[in-house]
Amino acid sequence: MERFLLGCRAAVQMKKLAQIAVKRLAEVQHLESRPLHVVLGNEACDLDSMVSALTLAFYLENTSESKAAFVPVLNIPHSELALRGESVFLLSELNIPESSLIFRDEIDLHALHQIGQLTLTLVDHHILPSSDKSLENAVTEVLDHRPLEKQYPHSCSVTAELVGSCNTLVTERILQGKPEILDWQTAALLHATIILDCVNMAPEAGKVTPKDSKYVAQLEALFPDLSSRSNIFESLQKAKFDVSGLTTEQMLRKDLKTISGDSTMLAISAIYMDLEVFLQRSNLTAELDSFCQAHGYDALVAMTITFNPHNEPVRHLVVFCPSVDLQNTICEALEYSHCPPLNLTPAPTPHPNLRAYLQGNTLASRKKVLPILRDALWGGNPGAMRTPSGKPGSEDCSQEQMDDELDKTINPLIPEMSRDEEEPVLPPTPMNSLVDECPLDRGLPKLSAEAIFEKCSQITIARSSTSPPQKKK
Repeated sequence: MERFLLGCRAAVQMKKLAQIAVKRLAEVQHLESRPLHVVLGNEACDLDSMVSALTLAFYLENTSESKAAFVPVLNIPHSELALRGESVFLLSELNIPESSLIFRDEIDLHALHQIGQLTLTLVDHHILPSSDKSLENAVTEVLDHRPLEKQYPHSCSVTAELVGSCNTLVTERILQGKPEILDWQTAALLHATIILDCVNMAPEAGKVTPKDSKYVAQLEALFPDLSSRSNIFESLQKAKFDVSGLTTEQMLRKDLKTISGDSTMLAISAIYMDLEVFLQRSNLTAELDSFCQAHGYDALVAMTITFNPHNEPVRHLVVFCPSVDLQNTICEALEYSHCPPLNLTPAPTPHPNLRAYLQGNTLASRKKVLPILRDALWGGNPGAMRTPSGKPGSEDCSQEQMDDELDKTINPLIPEMSRDEEEPVLPPTPMNSLVDECPLDRGLPKLSAEAIFEKCSQITIARSSTSPPQKKK
């Protein structure tokens, strides 16, 4: 795998030199080189997307009769890799150097397409964002594990099957096509990724399908010295939420949501670190101010999240805002919230410009705090909600991409919890209802009396606000 990736980088470098020469000499016919066939993952570039791009490109390079050079491209800027702890960890464990990878900001796909030197395979997604719409006619193959929302021409090979991991489909392709090319390093990439995506192959988590289990078992039979499933899962989960090596800016960006309205933009970050440890970071106020200025945020709310010995979430809040008036508005909304009550207690902080709170109601996740802030600042305008990237959710993301973002990652200690919302989520119904041994009945989260009461209260409030006024008799 490593030799293959280094060869891909060399091919991309040659293509860059050729493009420069074309601009200078304007003689394309004298600069013939192998066209590029790029295997491109999705913009989230989680472990499933990254590994499926690497391994499918490896397979195609070793089996295709095409003259093209098959190159995996990670669909993020190089600087974003550090935010994906599980990917960094697995690459390091398998001795795959970061320098051998090719990132989206290191190759100009649009320029290659314009000169007729690009074809594409999409893995772990099948709908390009609006910024890449011009590349659609370069797509010759799709490999995805979600329901199709777009039809491609018959000339495009499409494989879409509802399994727990896209890498299950890549493994199937390799083992059914040319299994002799599979080395230990590539097998370990596939094996670890499927295990993480399928929550350690536990049926009660509602992710794993019979096909996932089948190909994990086949990889283990071919390579008996692969690490145990439990060790892999625990290590990757720990790495996913390890922020110890990140800068303050990287921690804030790792799990970020924004809401905006009128001329105000507010950032809400989840920080997987103890409140006291976070507040003791050197130059914290200056770094928060720099982060807000760089991204145009008027204020920042950080929710620190840790887990107690009983695996229960512990949540606290930090509010930063250069404007005293805006900071007071935010803090008052949080302090006096009653739906839900946050039960906040002011916490000591060494930074005079920061307000910190111990959150008594640890069940109130970011999902519950966001409406409080939106109502306080903009009267609850639903259009103010934005995606983690800060882009309007309906513009560039399909429904399958937005749903997948919420479902992709699992809390490191409580498998039933989504990292993005830190709350129990239902298992993905389409995936489980279309396969044998449906585990839906075991995957449902337990409902508490408090949750039922809160939902009933929300329904009552919603109905009362929308019902027409009664006529006076």
